Parts: sequence; C-alpha cells; structure tokens
Amino acid sequence: MQAQIHPKWYPEAKVTCACGNTFTVGASVPEIKVDVCSNCHPFYTGQMKYLDTAGRVEAFKTRQAGAVTKVVSKTEKRRIKRLKKIQEEMDRPDTLAALRQSK
Repeated sequence: MQAQIHPKWYPEAKVTCACGNTFTVGASVPEIKVDVCSNCHPFYTGQMKYLDTAGRVEAFKTRQAGAVTKVVSKTEKRRIKRLKKIQEEMDRPDTLAALRQSK
C-alpha cells in the first residue's frame, strides 16, 4: 500500500450557493461554490426558474478563446533551437583579448 495517497479531509467544508445560502459538509476541499442548491432549485421549490444558458455558453467560449495556445511543430522547435545555438556561438568572443574586455 502506498502511504500518503489520500487527500486531506475537511469535515467543515463551507458550501456557498449563488443564491446566498451557505452550509457545511465534509469534503476534500475547504470551500465549494455552487450555482444551485436545495433552497433555490426548481425541483425543491416548485417554482420555474430561468437559467441563463446563453450566458454560460458565451462565458465558456470566452474561456476557450483565452486558453488558445500557440502550437509549434517539432521541426520548428528544432529550427529555433539550431538558430539559437548559432546565435550564441556568434556572440562569443573570438579572441582572448575580446573575452577579457567583456568581463
């Protein structure tokens, strides 16, 4: 058996709902934020509530747009590394006198 593989347990984890309701439960994280709880869920309250799904989709798209990373191919990485190595060699002093002056 591996030692220390279980997460830390928080018996008094605070759960906060978007409606403002808070309660405590046991969890592996100290604080949980939820959108809907038993006080505001339509199934428990009997009231119909409009959830802004369009806003959620737009928020998701903005998060995805921000997470776009530049993908560099393996050959491009090799070319950049080779150019960097050549540039470092070009920046080195040619003579001992030039080396002494650079320090």
